[in-house]
Amino acid sequence: MTRFVYGDRGSPNVLIQMVDGHDLSAIESEVNAIIDRAGNDFCLIALKVDDWNRELSPWNAPAVFGSEAFGDGAEKTLSGVLSELNDPGKRYYLGGYSLAGLFALWAAFRTDRFEGVAAASPSVWFPGFVDFMTDNPIHTRKVYLSLGDREEKTHNPVMARVGECIRAAYEILQKKGIACALEWNKGNHFKDADIRTAAAFAWLMKAR
Repeated sequence: MTRFVYGDRGSPNVLIQMVDGHDLSAIESEVNAIIDRAGNDFCLIALKVDDWNRELSPWNAPAVFGSEAFGDGAEKTLSGVLSELNDPGKRYYLGGYSLAGLFALWAAFRTDRFEGVAAASPSVWFPGFVDFMTDNPIHTRKVYLSLGDREEKTHNPVMARVGECIRAAYEILQKKGIACALEWNKGNHFKDADIRTAAAFAWLMKAR
């Protein structure tokens, strides 16, 4: 994974985000939006993923759009992410948008190294994921969830379940005693990804 660093490298607040090329094109806008909402006391480490569907998926699943199926590379990717967490004096937050948001949420069930998780418009429609959340303990204190209010209005039957799944995920986290938020944004999945992700990280840093 290629590493890009933004913000204050000496800050105790380290935001780690899995990104693709599209995310990187808007990353400075995202950083500025985080500053507007939570101040500039943070360092953001963006880790570029080369094979999005394989490297961020927790287990194999069939394609839901196009012909590209989902792999099971999340465990290997998480190992690489954890190698970035080398200072016990810092607070680490993991986040991302879409499938990267799902990866961040899944990672909180696999490790206790993250202070909070920023799951902006996460792909919680992913087959079996809500059941996974129900059946396993989570190891973080704070989770931010969001979704666009038009994301569930799609003709794709798998992805149309995203609204139902995000509501279920929020309820599961509440029952597990996690400090969590669920924010509804205007628009579909492709609107304001940088702003939605910034809002997620800002909420984590401000929440107690």
